Amino acid sequence: MSNETTNLSLPYIMPAQAQKHVTHNEAIELLDVITQLTLEGVAATVPASSPTEGQSWALGASSTGAWAGQDGMIASWRGGGWLFVAPQDGWMAWCKDAADLKVRTGGAWETLATVTGAT
Repeated sequence: MSNETTNLSLPYIMPAQAQKHVTHNEAIELLDVITQLTLEGVAATVPASSPTEGQSWALGASSTGAWAGQDGMIASWRGGGWLFVAPQDGWMAWCKDAADLKVRTGGAWETLATVTGAT
């Protein structure tokens, strides 16, 4: 048996595991990031200087600072630090800076209207 779920990579609580609350809280935190996902921006490369709790960005290539080495991930400011989540194709997010709905497809964030052909 795996230590995490297939689709969302949420951690399982394992039999006889100590400090089960830590694993449970990690799963809740991940769900809070990816359920009703809202992004401040897409293809961001420089961390915000004063992020607000719960703000998230989709990272672009050549990210710097605290985001270095996390290209393509979602960076979310949680509990005074960055939580990184690997997005999956099919995820959707409201993108605040573009004021549109984005969908993850082919490893990139695209405007939903572009993907569906709607005008």
